Amino acid sequence: MAPRLSVVVPIHNVEPYLAACLDSIAAQTLTDLECVMVDDGSTDSGPAIAEAYAARDPRFRLVRQENQGLGAARNTGYRHIADGTEYLAFVDSDDTLPPHAYRLMVDTLDATGSDFAAGNALRLRAGGYEQSHAHLRPFRETRLRTHISETPALVTDRTAWNKVYRRSFFDRAGILYPEGMLYEDAPVSVPHHFLADRVDVLADHVYHWRVREGADRSITQRRTDPRGLVDRVRSMELVRAWLLARPEPEFAAHLHAYDHNALVEEIPMFFWSVPDGDRPYRDAYQQHVTRLLHAIGTERIARLGAPLRVKYRLTLAGRTGALVAVQRLHGTVRQWRTRRQPTPVLRPAAPATV
Repeated sequence: MAPRLSVVVPIHNVEPYLAACLDSIAAQTLTDLECVMVDDGSTDSGPAIAEAYAARDPRFRLVRQENQGLGAARNTGYRHIADGTEYLAFVDSDDTLPPHAYRLMVDTLDATGSDFAAGNALRLRAGGYEQSHAHLRPFRETRLRTHISETPALVTDRTAWNKVYRRSFFDRAGILYPEGMLYEDAPVSVPHHFLADRVDVLADHVYHWRVREGADRSITQRRTDPRGLVDRVRSMELVRAWLLARPEPEFAAHLHAYDHNALVEEIPMFFWSVPDGDRPYRDAYQQHVTRLLHAIGTERIARLGAPLRVKYRLTLAGRTGALVAVQRLHGTVRQWRTRRQPTPVLRPAAPATV
C-alpha cells in the first residue's frame, strides 16, 4: 500500500546540514511516510549521505538528475512519489522539522477535509530558534477551514515547505515550480491559496528554517545580489500573470489585493538593500522594479502613505541617488525609534484544536 504522506527533499551541496534534515524526517511521529530525495547534481558528499539513509530505512529513496535548480528538483521529486499517496510535502535539505509536524497537519486535514494545511515557522540559527518574521502575521492564530479571501494575511504565506497538501488538490491544481530561477515558491504557494476551497492555518511551529550564516549564506540571503532582486520581481510577475489569466470574476479582486500587498510589503523590502547595493544592483532595481510598478499601475501609488509615495516616485523618475538618501534617513529614524521601544517577548503559540 502507498504511504499516507510523500515528502520531497531536493539536495544540492548541503552536506553539513543534510543528516540533520533527514533525521528530523525519520523521527516524525507520523511514520506512514516516504521520503523522495532528489540529488540535483551535487558535487559534495551529500548524495552518499542520502544513499546511506536509503540503505537503512526503506521509507527513503534517492533519485538523481543533473543540476537544474531547486524548482526542477521539486518537480522531479513530485513526479517520483508513490501512486496513491494521500498527502504531499516539500522540505529544503538544509532545514529541519519538529517531530510532531506532519502528524499535526495530517490529523488536522483528516478532520477538516481542507485542501492543505500551512503552519508557523521558526528561524534556526547557530544560537537557537526564533520566530520567523515572514510567518508571524498570517500564523498568529489557528484558523481551520479558512481561505485567503477571509484571511488576507495569507497572501504573505509564500513558502513551499510549511505545508502539507492533499495530493488530489495538488494534482488538480496542475501548478509546478518554475525552473531556472530563485524565489520559486510564491508562483505555486500563492495561487494554491486562491484555488483552494478551504485551508487550515496553524499557529503551531511546524518547520525550522535555517539561517546559513557567514560565507555559507545562500544566494537568497545575500541582500544585494542582483540575481535575487531580478528573480524576486519575476516571481511577483508570475503570480500576477496567473491571476490575470483567470476567467473567474472574483480574481480581479484577488489581483487588486495581491498588488496592494506587493506595493506595501513585498517591493519595499528592496528599499533596505538599495543603499548598500553596488551599481549593478541599483541598475537592476531601477529596471525591474520600475517595470513591475508600471504593470501594477502607477495611479495606485497616489493612494499610498507619504513615505511609500515618495520612494516610488523617486524610483519611477530614475532618481536612485535621492532614493538612497531618503532610505538612509528613514533607517536612522527607525533605529532611533527601535532603541526607545521595549523588546517584545515571544510566547509559544497555543496548540491547534482539531
